[in-house]
Amino acid sequence: MYFHVDGDLVPADEATVSVRDRGFMYGDAAFETLRAYGGDPFEWAAHAERLRATCDALALDHGIPDADLRAHVDETLAANDLDDAYVKLSISRGVQPGKLTPAPVDDPTVVVYVADLPRGGADGESVWDVPATAAVVETRRVPDAALPASAKTHNYLNGILARLDADDADEAVMIDSDGAVTEGATSNLFFVRDGVLKTPSLDGPVLPGITRRVVLDLADVVGVPTETGRYSPDDVRAADEAFLTNSTWELRPLACLDGVELGGGPVTERLVRAFDERVERRHY
Repeated sequence: MYFHVDGDLVPADEATVSVRDRGFMYGDAAFETLRAYGGDPFEWAAHAERLRATCDALALDHGIPDADLRAHVDETLAANDLDDAYVKLSISRGVQPGKLTPAPVDDPTVVVYVADLPRGGADGESVWDVPATAAVVETRRVPDAALPASAKTHNYLNGILARLDADDADEAVMIDSDGAVTEGATSNLFFVRDGVLKTPSLDGPVLPGITRRVVLDLADVVGVPTETGRYSPDDVRAADEAFLTNSTWELRPLACLDGVELGGGPVTERLVRAFDERVERRHY
């Protein structure tokens, strides 16, 4: 395997960054996780826009054009002869003096990591074997006033602690300080009640997931009514269907929450089919 590190393709065992890099020392870095289908990053423009938003939130002015970042991704996929892949693109401030206050970015660290994933689309295979299990955990979602939910940073401690709380469940569902459901540690949450697709609003501390947005767009296309708002864990447990979304899982049915059976259903199946058809149409 080859990864892209600071403008060069290097063998995986040589792909390293300095121990003085701020991404390592403080989690002071931005990242995006993407899927590549047929050699083409899915929803690249949306991921690039969200990466810019994270860098803006961190005042991380790296000065690298989106076109150059895209070229790094394309080169890494080509070097590994990968058409269908997991892609992680990271940018940190690079090596700076060991103090908390960051200096202007002079030499950012840019890394592209890739791994093989099954083909997507109508003829593809899921990366998960069975529907997910989830648990509502004690770890609260960090409020926007402390750390913007829209910022995808290397400091993922909130999600790590949530996953530790979830014990054997596949995903940890976090609530905010008022007890409303927000999201999973690495996923957005959807549920269906009486034919209406519902998901927590971005007015709360919820990551604006790229797959989340695509699902809401597809629901409009196929005629599924949608609603965003504030919901309690009991609202989700009482749902007719539920599923989780992220770039890797795409749409993954939620088998149960806190032991309460949920699972997929007709709305979930329509949206999975619509998602697969969009991937097939645009990438294969």
